[in-house]
Amino acid sequence: MESKEPVLQPPAYPGPGYLAPVTQVPYGSTGYTPGPNIPAFQYNPIASGLVALQSQPPAPVIWMPAPPVPPKCPPGLEYLTQLDQIIVEQQMDLLEALSRYETLNRYEIKNSQGHRVYFAAEENDEYSLQCHGTLRGFVIKLFDSTNQPVMQFSRECQCSICCCPCICCLQELEVQAPLGTVIGYVKQTFHPCLPKFDLQNENRKSLLKLEGPCVPCQCYQDVHFEVKTLHESPAIGIITKQWTGMAREALGSASLFGIQFPLDLDVKMKALMLGACILLDYMFFDHRASRNDDK
Repeated sequence: MESKEPVLQPPAYPGPGYLAPVTQVPYGSTGYTPGPNIPAFQYNPIASGLVALQSQPPAPVIWMPAPPVPPKCPPGLEYLTQLDQIIVEQQMDLLEALSRYETLNRYEIKNSQGHRVYFAAEENDEYSLQCHGTLRGFVIKLFDSTNQPVMQFSRECQCSICCCPCICCLQELEVQAPLGTVIGYVKQTFHPCLPKFDLQNENRKSLLKLEGPCVPCQCYQDVHFEVKTLHESPAIGIITKQWTGMAREALGSASLFGIQFPLDLDVKMKALMLGACILLDYMFFDHRASRNDDK
C-alpha cells in the first residue's frame, strides 16, 4: 500500500494581494450584476438633447450696441447703417398656434450675430383681429434697446390679393421714422399672378422695385423676393422667406425671414425693405391667421 506524501503549500506571497479570479459566465447569460459603487444608469432625455428644456428661464436678450448717429439719418435708424443683412423672426405662442384665436403679431429683428436690433409689436383692436384676420389694417411699432419707439409701419384694411385691376384693392404700407415723420411707402402694383411692389420715398416717387414668384407654387422651399432698380438691373437686395420645416410651417404662426441689401444702401430704403418684409408676411405667410378669414 502506497503511502500518501503530504502536499507542501507554497510560501505566502509577501507582496500586495490580487483580486479573486473571475468566475466564468455560462454561455447565453449576460452575467451582469451592478456593483455596489456603480450607480444604475438613468436616461435623461433633456440632457441627451432630444427634448428641449422647458423649465429653464429663457436666455437673456443681447441687444446690438447703438452706433453713432450719422448726419441726416432719422433717429433710431442708425443701427441699419451698420448692417447689410437682418433676420426677422415672428414670435410663436403655442396656445395661439393650436387655437383659432387670433392675437397680436410680434417680431424680433436681429443682426447676423443674433443680437436684437428692434422689437416689433402690433397694435390693434379685438374686432379687427377676430373678424378680419390677415386682411386687417394694423399699426406695428418698432422699439430699440431703451424701449423707445423708433419706427412705425401701418396699413389700412384691404383685400389681401388683388384679382382685378382695381387700384383700391392694392396693398400699401406707410413707414414712419421717427413716429410722425413719413419716410416712404411700400405700394403694390397690379399683376394677375406675381407679387410686385414699388418702394417709394416720402413724395411717392418710386425708387426701387420688389418682385417675387407665384407664392402658392413655392411649396416646401425658400421663397425669394428680389429688390431691383427701376431699370430692371440685377437684384441689389433680396427678401427670403425661409422654409423652417414641416412641423413649424404647419403651425403657420412663426415666420422666419432673411433680408440682404448693400451696406451703403440709403438707410430709408433699408427701412422700407424691412416694412415690405412685414407686409409680405401678412399677405402670404400668416397661414394660421388666414383660417379666421373663412369664418
